[in-house]
Amino acid sequence: MCGRFTMSAETDELITEFVARGGRLEDWRPSYNVAPTEVSPIVRDRVVEGEVVRELDGASWGLKPAWAKPGGPAPINARLESVATNGLFRGAFAQRRCLVPMNGYFEWEATPTGKQPHYIHAPESILAAAGLFEVRKVSGEWELTFTIITREAADASGEVHDRMPVFLTPDTWDSWIEPVKLESTGDKDALVAMLDRSSLAVASTITTYPVSRRVNNVRDTSVAKDDPTLIEPIAV
Repeated sequence: MCGRFTMSAETDELITEFVARGGRLEDWRPSYNVAPTEVSPIVRDRVVEGEVVRELDGASWGLKPAWAKPGGPAPINARLESVATNGLFRGAFAQRRCLVPMNGYFEWEATPTGKQPHYIHAPESILAAAGLFEVRKVSGEWELTFTIITREAADASGEVHDRMPVFLTPDTWDSWIEPVKLESTGDKDALVAMLDRSSLAVASTITTYPVSRRVNNVRDTSVAKDDPTLIEPIAV
């Protein structure tokens, strides 16, 4: 799974990287420890007045469909193996697909002295994970939420955990977030196959190293989320 990740890029960097216009990201602050329920940038294509526009928006991590009941599940991950058919995700997979920018992510190894975090990343400064988003109205305001698609680990995270995010190569971005509704099973299967191929290509470039256990507790207010030392390698 992917339960914590880093997104240390500034808004302007993300706009340049993904050729998107800025959305509601005025309050975005780079974070080296993004946790579930927190807001992080997503990239999506929308049709605005007949034109496809690529936008960068802030969304809460944990998918909440419009039909979800208060207090219901808000999954942070969706499995590639069932994302096109699972009732929680199939609507979003068919027509609400996005990119989730990140620098890397964390997984934990059980050790005799407690959980040891590892930082998993690629040479590229920004990775693009395949995500799904939902839009719903809460107290009169539109709310964006997202989930990250995961697959069986094929990268360095396999040394620590059996799942990894599905990362996309730049040549697949347009196909993934194209704002069209997938109707046929064949179209959905083809998109799943593309995710599989793309994520395997990125996985071959990914490495990992242990980092400070300060990332373990996101409620510890003494640990600043914008502290880059959270992803510095340590000796264990």
